Amino acid sequence: MELDLTGPLRDDAYMILAGLVTPRPIALTTTMDPEGRVNAAPFSFFNVLGDSPPIVGICPGDRSPGIPKDTARNIRLTHEFVVNLVDEAMAVKMNLCAASLPPGQDELIHAGLTAVASTVVRPPRIAEAPASLECRSHSIIEIGGNRLIIGEVLRVHVRDDIFDPDTWLIRPGTYQPIGRMQSPHWYCRTSDMFELRRPG
Repeated sequence: MELDLTGPLRDDAYMILAGLVTPRPIALTTTMDPEGRVNAAPFSFFNVLGDSPPIVGICPGDRSPGIPKDTARNIRLTHEFVVNLVDEAMAVKMNLCAASLPPGQDELIHAGLTAVASTVVRPPRIAEAPASLECRSHSIIEIGGNRLIIGEVLRVHVRDDIFDPDTWLIRPGTYQPIGRMQSPHWYCRTSDMFELRRPG
């Protein structure tokens, strides 16, 4: 089967690609507007993009055509955000942050999550997150209806029990992030891992 995304299927690209390119990590992103109001929203069009400098990319879509979501608007105005990674224990509360709340209503309070002061950016990180990445936006690239926000990671906060400071590695079996699968409601667990060593 060949699907031409430049023709009649163009409007179906999200459903096709979001179901095939899986699992995707989830960035529960916290931002703050210029008035100091916190916003939290999950995005699975997200990943780490490089390490020198360390950068991540998130792609928040529009709320409606031409109207950016609060996350994108806040980052454009303040240049700061925090990517909070999501594990199984946070899954339900992460999903509550995706609710369409009235402007200015704090998703963290709605979801029962705890805001903790970040070190070098104004938006808070989330205490329950296994890891949080404090970021400053490097650039915003708009391609059609897409908005790619590239952020430089300035600080990493990671839960003590999952990280080995002697090896800089995650301790196997201690970190269970979830992944986004096909739309609209599917996720996966990452508790079943296997090791595959690169050839020498």
